[in-house]
Amino acid sequence: MAVVLALASAVVYGMSDFLGGLSSRRASAFGVVVLSQAVGLVALLVLLPWPGPARPADLAWGAAAGLAGAAGLVVFFHTLARGVMSIIAPVTAVTAAAVPVVVGLLSGNSIGPWAAVGIVLALVAVILVSAEGGLSALRTARPASLAPALVAGAAFGIFFVLLDRTSADSGLTPLVAARLASVFLVVAIAVVGRQSLRVGRPALPLVALSGVGDMTANALFLLATQQDGQLAITGVLASLYPVSTVVLAQVLLRERLATAQVTGLGTAVAAVVLITLPG
Repeated sequence: MAVVLALASAVVYGMSDFLGGLSSRRASAFGVVVLSQAVGLVALLVLLPWPGPARPADLAWGAAAGLAGAAGLVVFFHTLARGVMSIIAPVTAVTAAAVPVVVGLLSGNSIGPWAAVGIVLALVAVILVSAEGGLSALRTARPASLAPALVAGAAFGIFFVLLDRTSADSGLTPLVAARLASVFLVVAIAVVGRQSLRVGRPALPLVALSGVGDMTANALFLLATQQDGQLAITGVLASLYPVSTVVLAQVLLRERLATAQVTGLGTAVAAVVLITLPG
């Protein structure tokens, strides 16, 4: 069940990112992030089951996760604004996938040989699928361009790790603390940096759907970790979100896939099959 939930979170994360990307073409990136996260918080409070009070430690882990995720978003958008999409996307994605794998293994996660091969293939798949400009951009990347991508990816990976630290009986409550903390941080940075938070009416439906999708994906991942899912596996599966983003872009926007991306899609399928094989 943990594997299914983690894969479902990856699919929904990718859909949310796709909608958020479309929204950012029509409105301020900071405005899209803040409004989508606020909508997600409302959806969590109104629509999702309330599991009862969580321990202070669970709220603290949730808030820390929210701060890490928000910091990753800020660095991610700041780096994208400098025009290095072909570098920032694959490096960020694979770092986000690698962090929970490393932490999980260091924490004592025991995985079988097939799952180990699958995790390696999943990391390769994330790089390939995210390489919109092909792998040539990565080969010519300078260290100064890679540093922000590594920071953003590490922050996203830490988000998964911190959510995994919450107790199994806390339900979805830690996500409330996570979302409140992330909205506060993004708004504070936007105000200090005098960034526009305006979102025009045409973009509102996309932003709202993106926010609900992101929160749903967070909930699916958190539930996966609470089903005795191993972080090394649930983290890397959830990090396959670029797959659904790329598929949606190809189907709905008719974007042409680079050869590396097509290879990455096949590699991702193989990785999932291997991870789900019995030890």
